[in-house]
Amino acid sequence: MPKQISGRNQLPGRIIALNFGDILAEVTVQVGDQVVDAVITRRSAENLKLAVGDPVTMLIKATEVMVIKDVSDD
Repeated sequence: MPKQISGRNQLPGRIIALNFGDILAEVTVQVGDQVVDAVITRRSAENLKLAVGDPVTMLIKATEVMVIKDVSDD
């Protein structure tokens, strides 16, 4: 059954690297021209059966988001 989520900062991409440690896993995702890294538990990565090449969505939930603008564009 499809699920819905309230998080709005969803970035679809594809896993390009996956590194497993004893407890954590680093997931590297290509999102357009950018690369986004996430560190999740190894158990979560295994439960999701993540693999390089898998399409995934990065969901970003943060208490702070900063906006940067190059002031020379004014």
